[in-house]
Amino acid sequence: MSALGWQNGLAPGHTRTGDGMLAIGGMRADELAADFGTPALILDLHALDRALHELLAACGRHGIRASYAGKALLVTRLARHLAARDIGIDVASLGELVTAERGGFEPARITLHGAGKTEDELRAALAGRAGRIVVDSLDELRRLEAIGPSGSCDLLLRLNTGIEAHTHEFVRTAGDHSKFGIAPHEEAAALALLAAMPHLRVRGVHAHIGSQILDPEPFVANATILAAAVARMRERGFPARVAVIGGGFGVPMHPEHEASLDVGATIDALAAAADGVELEIEPGRAIVAAAGTSLYRVMAIKRYERRTFVVVDGGMADNPRPALYDATHHAVAVKATNAPHQAVTLCGRSCENDELGSAALPADLAPGDLIAVCTTGAYTYSMASNYNRFPRPPIVAVERGSAQLFARRETLDDILRADLD
Repeated sequence: MSALGWQNGLAPGHTRTGDGMLAIGGMRADELAADFGTPALILDLHALDRALHELLAACGRHGIRASYAGKALLVTRLARHLAARDIGIDVASLGELVTAERGGFEPARITLHGAGKTEDELRAALAGRAGRIVVDSLDELRRLEAIGPSGSCDLLLRLNTGIEAHTHEFVRTAGDHSKFGIAPHEEAAALALLAAMPHLRVRGVHAHIGSQILDPEPFVANATILAAAVARMRERGFPARVAVIGGGFGVPMHPEHEASLDVGATIDALAAAADGVELEIEPGRAIVAAAGTSLYRVMAIKRYERRTFVVVDGGMADNPRPALYDATHHAVAVKATNAPHQAVTLCGRSCENDELGSAALPADLAPGDLIAVCTTGAYTYSMASNYNRFPRPPIVAVERGSAQLFARRETLDDILRADLD
């Protein structure tokens, strides 16, 4: 996916104007900050559509179906943007399901996930609000059995294939240290339960092995195991044909570390490994990560003997990824200067150490200046909190020289809306 790479040290969709100002999707970052405030998540729809187009083109060569992993980033207007494309969506809660519905996704394109689904979520799938449900455990099957044939839906059995991808342990979702999926020794019991529930139409299997994976081999191994599982289901008389390998395709996060997954070549290899089954993928980060940029304003600079701290007006409340699993995001000054760059620690303003990562920023950086933190489209806003009672930032979508709000900035009334006086 070379078209999505970094160019001259700038993230996909970023350029510099003649006076050195960073532009995102063709719009000046300083003007976006003036119009919408900081912190703000800027979402470049052209970069998103480019990533999606390349992914769907690679899938199209093999008839592979793709769904967007809503957990990466999901608000109603983004759902509406995606619903107009040839892609499904997977959701992991009633909140995500309602967002997908309001965005225009019809049930046939919605897949319901979750390791601990509520009764309401199970009944929503049985009522036909999701075209498919991915069952994660024997206990969930027993709960569906207890509900009884109040409705029907297609079903995928999530398996723990034991493939342990080389990624951070907190985003590894298969193997002996993962909560997800049905263990190999439970597969026969799961199929026995399903045989007694004909209203659940068994269509195949699912296994997602983790996030930000840069090696194609775990994906191929996962697809091979799932294809064998589909064959076993057919032998037991189930009309299984689908194998969903999840997502987790790694994306480059830094201009000097261009390590990335060749998604096209990986999809080619997956199709060869899973010949004879209907293969599907569920990317989220690979579609939306590079399209997002977080804009912050510098609040303070503290120069100590060994470290320089740059404190900005956001932090772990709007991007918890660095604190959760040492995620890194490249940061640049919005205004380019001729000053030499120096190593700093970028920090948020919450009552924690709240380190957003190391960065090389101009030595003449001053309070009031703007910082852009790159590739923050995935798992930032969707994981944001109101820690310290900070309002969540807006999502500002840019395209063709115009900007529109996909989500407004929260107000203090929003923060207090559930409080009882």
